[in-house]
Amino acid sequence: MLERRDTYDALYRDFRWNIPQKFNIGTAVSDHWASVDPDRTALLDYRIDGAAEKLSFGELSRRSNAFANALRARGVRRGDRVALLLPQSFETAIAHVAIYKLGAIAVPLALLFGVEALEYRLQTAGVRAIVTNEAGFAKVSQIDGRLPELETIVVVGGGDIGDFHRLLASHSPVFNAEDTGPDDPAMMIFTSGTTGPPKGALHGHRVLLGHLPGIQMAHEFLPQPGDLMWTPADWAWAGGLLNLLLPGLYLGLPVVAARFDKFDPEAALLLMEKMKVRNAFIPPTALRMLKVVPDIRKRFRLDLRSIGSAGEALGRETYDWAAAGLGLVVNEFYGQTECNAVLASCAALGVSRGGAIGKAVPGHRVAIIDGEGRRVPSGEPGQIAIARPNPVMFLEYWQSPEATENKFIGEWMTTGDQGVEDKDGYVAFFGRDDDVITSAGFRIGPGEIEDCLTGHPAVALAAAVGKPDALRTEIVKAYVVLKDGVSGDVALAEEIRLWVRERLSAHEYPREVEFVDSMPLTTTGKVIRRIFRDRARREAKKL
Repeated sequence: MLERRDTYDALYRDFRWNIPQKFNIGTAVSDHWASVDPDRTALLDYRIDGAAEKLSFGELSRRSNAFANALRARGVRRGDRVALLLPQSFETAIAHVAIYKLGAIAVPLALLFGVEALEYRLQTAGVRAIVTNEAGFAKVSQIDGRLPELETIVVVGGGDIGDFHRLLASHSPVFNAEDTGPDDPAMMIFTSGTTGPPKGALHGHRVLLGHLPGIQMAHEFLPQPGDLMWTPADWAWAGGLLNLLLPGLYLGLPVVAARFDKFDPEAALLLMEKMKVRNAFIPPTALRMLKVVPDIRKRFRLDLRSIGSAGEALGRETYDWAAAGLGLVVNEFYGQTECNAVLASCAALGVSRGGAIGKAVPGHRVAIIDGEGRRVPSGEPGQIAIARPNPVMFLEYWQSPEATENKFIGEWMTTGDQGVEDKDGYVAFFGRDDDVITSAGFRIGPGEIEDCLTGHPAVALAAAVGKPDALRTEIVKAYVVLKDGVSGDVALAEEIRLWVRERLSAHEYPREVEFVDSMPLTTTGKVIRRIFRDRARREAKKL
C-alpha cells in the first residue's frame, strides 16, 4: 500500500514491501470486508434501462463460499485449473473468489475467443472445470471430446446443465479457505499472442499485492472517499482483472460490471455519467475511439477523478486530447502479463509527461538494458527490463521451463519492449522488438507514428509497419481506418503522409498509406501489427 508523500522521490524512497507469509486472494477481497462491513457494496451490475443491481461484500463472501463447496463436491482440488469463460458479471467475480479460496488455479478466458483459440488454451492448461454462460457452452461443447482432463462444466443460466445458481443454492455458504502462501499458484493468464503462440503465465497469490502500488499511483492514491471503479476491459485480461477488479475489491471499493459486445464510445460515456464513475481504467485504443465523440464535456456530466491507461503506448496526441476533451490528465502505466504495473504516471505528484509512460513504481527496479543485460545510458534505446525478485512477477510459464529461462538475463526479466529513459527518469515506449522498423539506418518505433496518424481529423485508428525495400531496408507503411463518413482517396492519402512528415520527421513519415475497413485487435485491445507486417511483406515480394 502506498502512503502518500509530497514528492515522487520521497514516495519511492520510503516504500517497503510487506508480503505476509500466508495470503489468499479470495479471502482478502471478500471475507475481510464481509467481517468489517458486510453491507458495503462490492459490485454494481450496470443496466442501461434501470437501476444497477448491488452485490455486497457479505453476499460475495457467502456466495463464493457456496461455490467453493460446489466445486469441491465435484472433485476440484487444490492446484486444479478452473477456466472462466464469462463476461463482466457478479458470477464472474464470485467464481474467481471461490477458485482462490479453494486453492485452485483460475484460468480467465475471453468470450470473444473462437473455438480453436479456446481449445488451445484449455488443452494447454489442462483445465479440469469450466464456468461459462450459454454462449460459451455452445463453443465448449464443440471441443469437449478433445479435452480429456475437463470433467465439470458449470453454466450460468444453463437450466439442467450444471446451473451456477442452483449449485449456489444447494451448497453451504460456510467454507474454510485453503491455507495458501504468496507463492502458491492462484491464476494462469495467457499472454495476448501479439508476437507468437500465447503462453500461460502462472501467478502466485502475491500478484494482487504486487499490483497495488502501481494501481494506487496511476489512480492518484486510491482509495479516496467516493471512489468507484469501472473499466471496459474484459476481466479475462490482466488489465481488467488485476488493474481494476481485484485491486478495487481488495481496497473495499465498488466496482461496476457491464456487458458490451464491443466498445461503444457513446455507451461508455453514458455509463460513466449514470454510475458516477470516479476511477476508470481505459486502454489507449478505447481512449482514441472516445476522441470521435463531439463535445463530451458539454453533453455528459462526468465525475471522473482519475483515468489510468495501459496495454499499449498512449501517445502525446491522445494525452493532450484527454486533458482538453475529458478535463483531466490520463495517467499512463506499463507492464506485461508476466510482470505488470511497474512503470506509472501520477499527475497528483507531478509525474506526468506526454509521450512518456512515467517512472518506476515504488517497490520496482526498472531499467533499459542491452542484449547482455547491461544498463544503457540515458537517451539510448534498449529493452525495458524489471529486476527480480518482485512480488508482481510471474512464477513461470506453464509447463515451459525453457521459455521461462529465456525470459531472463541475469537478474532482469526481459520484456521484448524497446524503450528510452531520459535524464529525469521518464521511460518512453519505443515498440516491440518485432515491431521496430529499420529504414535507411534509422530504428523507428511505430507507436509515435500511429499516435501522430490518429491526430489527423480524418483518422480513427492506424497501424504502422515496416515494408521491405531494396534501397532503405524497409519503408514505413501505414494502414488506416477512417472515421465514419470519410472516404479515402489518393489526395487524402497524400494529405495524411504530409501530416506526419510535418509533425515528426522526414525519415519517419509513411511513404505508403492504405485505407482498411477495420483494425485487427487482440481481446485486450492491442493492434495486431504482425497481420499488417506479413501483408506488407507479401506485397513487397510481388514487386
